[in-house]
Amino acid sequence: MNTFETHVVSPRGNSRIVVGNGALARLGELAATAVKGRRVCVVTDANVGNLHLEPALASLRAAGFAAESVALPAGEKTKSVEWLVTLWNTFNGYGLTRSDLVVALGGGVVGDLAGFASATYLRGCAIVQVPTSLLAQVDSSVGGKTGIDLPFGKNLAGAFHQPAVVVVDPLVLKTLPPPRFAEGMAEVVKYGCIADAGLFADLEAFAGNPGDAEALRAIIQRCVQIKADVVNRDELDTGERMLLNFGHTVGHAIEKVMGYGYISHGEAVAIGMTAAARLGESLGATPAGTAARIEALLKRFALPTTTAFTAADIFEAMLADKKKLGKQIHFILLEEIGRAVRRPFDPDALRQALDGVLAGMTGDGTEV
Repeated sequence: MNTFETHVVSPRGNSRIVVGNGALARLGELAATAVKGRRVCVVTDANVGNLHLEPALASLRAAGFAAESVALPAGEKTKSVEWLVTLWNTFNGYGLTRSDLVVALGGGVVGDLAGFASATYLRGCAIVQVPTSLLAQVDSSVGGKTGIDLPFGKNLAGAFHQPAVVVVDPLVLKTLPPPRFAEGMAEVVKYGCIADAGLFADLEAFAGNPGDAEALRAIIQRCVQIKADVVNRDELDTGERMLLNFGHTVGHAIEKVMGYGYISHGEAVAIGMTAAARLGESLGATPAGTAARIEALLKRFALPTTTAFTAADIFEAMLADKKKLGKQIHFILLEEIGRAVRRPFDPDALRQALDGVLAGMTGDGTEV
């Protein structure tokens, strides 16, 4: 097995990240290095549980863990206060202590919710992230951000809680439905846009042969390393880490306006990246032609690049987003593919600039 390891080093706890085809079989071995206790609760969802829960439990039990599990409803709506309380009650019912372990087996929703529950139960117990979606493997499982949605915005309650171990097995993506794979590719494209022009070029080649398992493993590895490097330099999201929000200001607003679960996170981010690239070009911050190249790649992964929303439709949601600092909204623009910059905007100026950008993003009547 071709295995890659990297680490996030933090005063709040270090994180060991293991990427490799077949890595799920090592879950018990890797988890045993993370905690002294031998009681574990695996948090999953109904869809993932049917596919990957039994191998995960078998690996944990073979390593000496007393392993229990809980399966939540799949979907963004589960990232709520109600399900957070349900997990706390479940952990208590299973007798978890601070020396025991939570395993998040699933996509971004499961990872975010289980991560926040573990960060707050008994003031913090260890978690191992086992991401089973492409989006979670390259992004949300790495870096320690956890959280739930609130009625007025996405991810507005949460904590920084580094996972003790992240187990990334690209082979589990074989069970991922094509729309969910495409959703994850939005975050992969993001990394090329903000940090690695070579990765972006490789993705243009990969789009012609998306079944190449070794190429996919290498792409995931590069994304994980980019994310880990950024988190090591700015764990608490006060500077460089904010660049990872490229496409997310508009994307999160679209998710909020449509209602969580009606559009996938990756689809919304694809539209958001298109808007950000076009905005940068309109302001002279981004070279002409950049947006067209990004849009072409997103379309090859079956991701949307058009929207019927106007700035007026989404602006209140943008103002509620956590990327607003004081009276300004910090928006991520591209200086070129592979290099991003954070630019503060007064809300009125940003709204006016986005008016023209979004007006030019209407499509053929099938847009979001």
